[in-house]
Formats: sequence, structure tokens, C-alpha cells
Amino acid sequence: MARNEQLIRQHKILQILERYRFGRTLDEIRRELVDDLGLTSLHQRTVRRDLEALQAAGIDVNDQESARGRIWKLGPGVSGTHKVTASATELIALSLSRDLLYPLAGTPFWLGIESFWSKLRDQLPDAVWDHYEDYRQVLFVRGMPAKSYQRQHGILQTLHRCIQEHRVAEIEYQPIGKDPRRRKIEPYAVVFYQSSLYIIAAASEIAGGQSDRIRHWKLDRFLRATALDAWFKVPADFDLEKHLGQSLGIFAGAGKPRDFRIRISARAAPWVIEDPWHSDQQVERQADGGVILTVTAAHELEIIPRVLSLGNEAEILAPASCRRAIARTIRSMAEPYGDE
Repeated sequence: MARNEQLIRQHKILQILERYRFGRTLDEIRRELVDDLGLTSLHQRTVRRDLEALQAAGIDVNDQESARGRIWKLGPGVSGTHKVTASATELIALSLSRDLLYPLAGTPFWLGIESFWSKLRDQLPDAVWDHYEDYRQVLFVRGMPAKSYQRQHGILQTLHRCIQEHRVAEIEYQPIGKDPRRRKIEPYAVVFYQSSLYIIAAASEIAGGQSDRIRHWKLDRFLRATALDAWFKVPADFDLEKHLGQSLGIFAGAGKPRDFRIRISARAAPWVIEDPWHSDQQVERQADGGVILTVTAAHELEIIPRVLSLGNEAEILAPASCRRAIARTIRSMAEPYGDE
């Protein structure tokens, strides 16, 4: 059994026990696990081992005899003797993080954030909370999109289930400017990037190597998702962190990432150095004060908008195909202004 599947199951057991003050029998826990995780089968011995693993990890889970038989329940060490504490500075940091994560509203992640925030509000001294509220009057978070994922709540739950069970999902997906299409995907993970959620998944119908099949699907464009009675296996050599680190943003497509070389003027160079495009970018300083920037990206659309935002202070040097693409873009942009 994969380690992550054990952790998911054990976390779900804790959630089940949190809901029942008077505990649950082994079989009751097993049935709820099957229902909540959409499992086809689960043996009581597996549930017992998970409970014993939680105990061994130091979590206060007790078992005792009752009129219903042996039950398992959370002890006082979990259910309420530990007071949540935070300083005013910690509360401010948490509140900023909460604001930054607002696009997750409507998802299970946001429910967890709000639940923890409510616990803090109930348990912190009034003086700490008053200081926090006063300080937040002069500290703001702006630039966040006015969006939430309330509409995709059920879709996200289905995709989470598919990720946990390595189950193929049939989706209806509508790219911008195109008609909806039904696809079958093998979802690996959820990524939060620039206030949007993306599903990292392999497209089932695409043949070829693993790198050719991986796509990044924006959750906003999902119309529905259904878990199928078909399963897949995540390649043992797939490393999500490495996969994401190969690109400048969230684009993904067939072929390997490429290196892009951009000449940045002396005027714009400080901006690029101050706000790097990528953690592994290379900067070659020039005699005139400018720089030659080399960054790796999976798609030229990760590069072209950044170059255009700098106007004539930036010039793509390579690859030639990207240089030609931005030339076409600039000519097309100039057409509406031809008579000016």
C-alpha cells in the first residue's frame, strides 16, 4: 500500500472520530471510510492497523468496551484540552495568508482555513484580537482576483477522490474560445498557482512517453467530472516538484522545456533582477548596464507577455521561432493604430 494512501486513510479516520463524541466501532469506521473515500473494499484489519499507527504516533486515540462493543474515540489530548494560542504578530501573518488564499473559497481547503480561524477567534484574549484589528486597518492585501471555486466544489471533490485512489476521471472541459470536450484524464495532483487551481494530469488518449501526456488543466474550465471504474498507476519516476520547476509558469505541453534568451536594457534590468522571472534564471551583465537573461519555459506564451510588458526595453534573442512569433504579435498589435 502506497504511503500517501495510508496517510489519507488515517487522516480520514481522525475526521470521522472528530464527528462522534461517543466513538465508533471498528466496523462503523470501516464503513464510513469506504463511503467517504469511495473504496471498493477495505478489511477491518487494515483499519485496526491504521488506528494503532495513530496511537504509536502519539495521537490520543483510545479504545474501550461499551454496550455497542469495543469503540474507538479521541481522548482529551485531541478533543479539547490544548488551547490554541497566537501572538498578535502571528495572528496578523495568518490573516494575510488567509486573504491571499481567498480564491480557494468554496473548496474543502477554505473550510479548513475558516474552521481554524474561528477557533482562534474564540480562544484568543480580547486584547490580542483588538491589537490585530487595529493593525489590519493599515495593512492590506490587494491585487487578488474576485473569484472563488464555489461552483467547482463538487468537481474538486471528485478529482480529489480520483487522485487518492489513482482512478481515471472522465471530464467535460471547455478551453477558452472552444467548444466543450469530453476527455479522460489520470489526475496526479492539485496546484495553486497565481490564485487559480490547476489539475496536473496525464491525458489518457495521448500515446507516447510520460512527458508527452502530462497536461495542466485549469479548474475554472471544468464543467463536470466523473470517477470511472478504471485505474492508473503514477510512474515511479514522476517527481511533481521537479516537473513544475522545469517551467516559468503553469504551462505544460508536449516536448521538453526550452531555454529563452532575452536582452534587457540597462533601464529595465533592475526590475528583472529585483523581481526574478524564475529561481534558476541566469543573468549575464553587459557593458552598457543591460543584461542577457536566460530562462527555461515550457511554452513561449510564458515568455512573450513578459517581454511585451517591457516594451522596447526587451528583445527576444532565441529561440528563433519565439523571435518570429513576437514579431508577428507586434505587427498585429500595430495594425489598429496604422492611421494614427
